[in-house]
Amino acid sequence: MTAGGGSRAEVLRRVREALGGDRGAHPPVPRGYATRLPEPEAETRADVVALFTERVAAGGAAVRHVGADELGTAVAAALWGRDAGRIVVPADLPFGWLAELDGVRAVADVPAADRETLAAADAVVTGCAAAVARTGTVILDGGRAQGRRALTAVPRLHVCVVHADQIAGTVPEAVGRLDPARPLTFVSGPSVTHGIEMVRVEGVHGPRELEVLVVED
Repeated sequence: MTAGGGSRAEVLRRVREALGGDRGAHPPVPRGYATRLPEPEAETRADVVALFTERVAAGGAAVRHVGADELGTAVAAALWGRDAGRIVVPADLPFGWLAELDGVRAVADVPAADRETLAAADAVVTGCAAAVARTGTVILDGGRAQGRRALTAVPRLHVCVVHADQIAGTVPEAVGRLDPARPLTFVSGPSVTHGIEMVRVEGVHGPRELEVLVVED
């Protein structure tokens, strides 16, 4: 095939034919599509929270429901259960979340912890900006109790606190609650990837373990 504008046009024509014609002729997605969960997935607020729990577990993460007055104990249990003796936390993490720790060394990320400190940490404890029931996703935006991205990318365990009222039904609904100018990180289960030989590798792009504590306020 000779080079030139005619050849390019011919290639594009063949691609359009292979894809079933003019893709521009497809009807647009209606505005507001899938911004809310349909029934019976979300008949009540409890159904939204239950769906989130189901999808988080299906993604390979541990998930537990706790009362607000049990959160300190739940965080401690999550760390003790995975032998996490050293943790890093955002500087503005609520003190009560760590009030029950015993035998665990916690380092606040202020000033910003260096690479060696992060690499030596067994776990990180954070909150979140929002969560999505449909996909079992936790969203971080670097806001209160979340810290910078490196905190949740390096330690092997991420314990994430999600308040029930932070859980949206769908991704569009959750995004509508967020500031698009902030750096958003979507976490759907522990970090897992597959190489060219389809060998499963954990922890390449983030923590190998994720535990979500859903707080029923």
